[in-house]
Amino acid sequence: MASTRSRVTLLYKNLLYLGRDYPKGYNYFRTRLKTAFVKNKDVSGSTEIEMLLARGQYIIKELEALYMLKKYRKLKKRYSSQQ
Repeated sequence: MASTRSRVTLLYKNLLYLGRDYPKGYNYFRTRLKTAFVKNKDVSGSTEIEMLLARGQYIIKELEALYMLKKYRKLKKRYSSQQ
């Protein structure tokens, strides 16, 4: 099992990667992500860190769902007008 620090770093990198396609832009997403991580930098309890990591994983799933919905709407719009 990876250390907590490496898991947090991996979560940050994954969120940055997913933020490339964010509707409001990458810079908006990156600044919001950085402030969220800086706000929680003083958390030291292992249970609190695990809770925040679980919340980060939930946000990843929500972003993936947002992108899939965006893709679905675009495809539906493209192919429904040709009927």
